[in-house]
Order: sequence, then structure tokens, then C-alpha cells
Amino acid sequence: MNSPTIVADALRRPFPDVLASALRDRFGERFSTAAAVREHHGRDESPFPPTPPDAVVFAHSTDDVAETVRLCRAHRVPVIAYGVGSSLEGHLLAVRGGVSIDLSQMNRVLAVQPEDLTATVQAGVTRVQLNDELKGTGFFFPIDPGANASLGGMAATRASGTNAVRYGTMRENVLGLTVVTAEGKVIRTAGRAKKSSAGYDLTRLFVGSEGTLGIITEVTVRLYPVPEAMSAAVVNFPGLASAIDAVIQIIQMGVPVARCEYVCDRTIRAINAHSHTTLREAHTLFFEFHGSESSVHEQAELAQQISREHGGEDFEWATRPEDRTRLWNARHNVYFAGLQVRPGARAITTDTCVPISRLSESITGARRILDTASFPTLIVGHVGDGNFHSMLLVDPDDEAEMAQAERLNDEIVRLALSMDGTCTGEHGVGLHKMGFLQEEAGEDAIELMRRIKRAFDPDDILNPGKIFRS
Repeated sequence: MNSPTIVADALRRPFPDVLASALRDRFGERFSTAAAVREHHGRDESPFPPTPPDAVVFAHSTDDVAETVRLCRAHRVPVIAYGVGSSLEGHLLAVRGGVSIDLSQMNRVLAVQPEDLTATVQAGVTRVQLNDELKGTGFFFPIDPGANASLGGMAATRASGTNAVRYGTMRENVLGLTVVTAEGKVIRTAGRAKKSSAGYDLTRLFVGSEGTLGIITEVTVRLYPVPEAMSAAVVNFPGLASAIDAVIQIIQMGVPVARCEYVCDRTIRAINAHSHTTLREAHTLFFEFHGSESSVHEQAELAQQISREHGGEDFEWATRPEDRTRLWNARHNVYFAGLQVRPGARAITTDTCVPISRLSESITGARRILDTASFPTLIVGHVGDGNFHSMLLVDPDDEAEMAQAERLNDEIVRLALSMDGTCTGEHGVGLHKMGFLQEEAGEDAIELMRRIKRAFDPDDILNPGKIFRS
């Protein structure tokens, strides 16, 4: 796999002056080669060092994106889509230089069709912005990766988050896309019908393609009615295994929890320090239940009963919106709370997902591996669907620590793969997981992916050097 200390690509070439002139003529002040702008678009939340593009274009429309791609294709210059920069795997790093197309100003909600339970947005619209727009309609968009990510980026990485156990991931919640191809053409992958058997499923091909097959400029997503009742709970457990075993039993019994999150005792300590909460520093499950008043009460009672059978205690219930918000804000801030455990550290994160029956084995195995680390480590997870994350807080200037972190990461991923799991449940492959994808999918599957890439992007200009080596 790639080392997070080395990302420079030998195929990076000088940026053509003629292309810079053409882009400046077309976009004026929305074209920039300023060092600060390029630096900003060459970093994300991954452990990789900044790798800036040669130039940045701030797009306002699909036509802007298409024109940029056409100009870059003429010179075989790479183009990388940029949303809000919240990637954890180096997706947006310009390892071969080129033009970063910033989609953040493409932030209009184009249409809301509550009667059809759909909304169409430009790629730069964030999940929080969409839900703010939906207030008063009686509907919401449930996919919640924690960060206030853009819908285009979430589709490109096939994101999910805390609500996935009930509502699914972006794969299940994207109905159609507008995409700019490597030729600079604009295609629509599907309409707003709930289902279709018309031809190849291009929508699913672009969802999760990480900008390597096309640039997503518009997204049509499913909406859901706001539940009549919601209830959240925090439950403490005497140990990691007892908490996870409770989750497994709750899921296997078919309790329709909306969210089910595990947070280790060390992470709770970090949350308390960061968010000024007073949660008990123990292995903890965060639950949320959606439905009618009676169904929510029934779900909560059953989850509480099962939790108690596994040693769960000190239930803290939150039914008022402000109390639920307080709990989930604390959970969402885990990443930044973790960074404060060791100021100046960078986080290397794992993102494994396993079948629910193997979850206890996988997460307790990960904890044993992490206990050998010479630096702080934390575990959190969307355990309701078998997905969890380890945070390894390393000094990015200490080569020995970086090497140790990569070794521990390797062990955790290979443990998950041995259980028929995956190296990434929701963050995507990017740069960091290319080697793991090779092990997970096998050479024949990787070669098929390469053939798809060559068919869609024969000049290899769309986010090159990501997912697999060309």
C-alpha cells in the first residue's frame, strides 16, 4: 500500500501556459494559481502531506465544469473535483498536478418534490444545508457522515454514517445524477422514478467512483418523512465485548434502531474534554429510535432489556430535540475531540466493516492490536451495520510512529478481510487503501475496474492515481 509520507507521482508534468491562459479567459477571477488557494485545495483530513494542484477553477454550473474538462482534456491535464475537503483517504490530492474544480459554489437546491419524496441539488450543497431547506416540509435527508460534507462528495465516496443501519448508504439513496464525462459531455444517469430496469445502472457505477469516471454536478436523492417520535439513549457497559454483544443481539432480533453507535471509554474521555459533557467514562452505546410514539417506546424498551442482559446500565434517555442534539453533537465531534487528545497529531483512521455476526471478534481483535501502540488510539463505530473506526493519533514528523501506525492499520484491515469484511465501509479507497483493495477484490476484479476506467477515461485525466494504480 501507499505510505502516507510519500504521494508525489513521477507522471506529474509542467502545467501548460496555453491552458492557463484559456482558463483565465473563460473564468476570470474564478481561475486561480495563487499559492494559498492551491495549498487549500491540496489538503484534506487524511495523513498525507499537502499535494496542491497547479490551478483551481471555481465552478458555478455544470457548463463550467464541462468547459473546464474539455479544455484540460485537450492538453491531457488532470482534473480533480473538490467539495469541502473532508476526505479522510486522500481522494482530492493532486498527485499528478492539474486543475482542482471547486464545486462548493454550486450550492443551490434545485427542486424539492415532497409528493415524490425526492430532492435535486447541485453537488456543492451540504447535508446540513439540504435539511435546513427541508424544514417545514415534514421530510428530511438521513445520510449523516458526521462532517458537513457535500452531497456530490458523499455520492462520489458512497458515504453513509450514523443513520445507515436504518436508512442505508448513499448507494441506496441516490436516484439519479448529472455527470460530466472525461470528454466534457453532460449525461443524466436516471430520472426520478423509484426504480428502473432501463439499461446499465450508470448511477450505481458513478456512486463510489471517487471522481475517477466522471464529475458529479447534480444529485437527486430520496427524502423520508420526519418520524412522529424520536428517542435517544446513552448506555454504559462494563467492557467492550459486552457492549458489542448487546448490539449483535439487538440487530439479530430485528429491533429497527435508527442509529447505534459504539464509543470506547477513551473516546468518551476525549468527548467530555472537548464538548464539556459529563458522560460516564465507560464503553458506551448511543441509540436512536424513530417511529410512532408506541413503536419508539417498544423499541427502546426491548433495546434496554437486551442491554441490561449484557451488563448495560445508567441509561440516559433524551426525547426532547435539544437533548438529542446535544448527544449527537458530542458523537459527531469525536474526530476533533480525538485530535485534542494529542495536540499536533494527525489521525490515521481505519474504516473496516464486517458481517454483524463477526463484529465482536473483529472489534475486540482491533482493540488488542491497538493496545500495542506507543501513541494514543481510540475506537468509535456505526456498529449497527458492522462498521467501526480506529483513530491512531500519530506525530506526522516521526517516521517510526508513522510506520508503526501503518503496520497496526494493516493488521486491523487484514483481520476484517479474514472475516469476509471490507477495508472500507464508507470512507472510500482514495490513496490510502489501494493496496487493501487489491487484497480484497483480487487481481482479476481490479483489472476489470481498470478496463472500465479506460473505457470512461482513456486519457486518465479524471482524478488519476486513485483507487488503483493505472
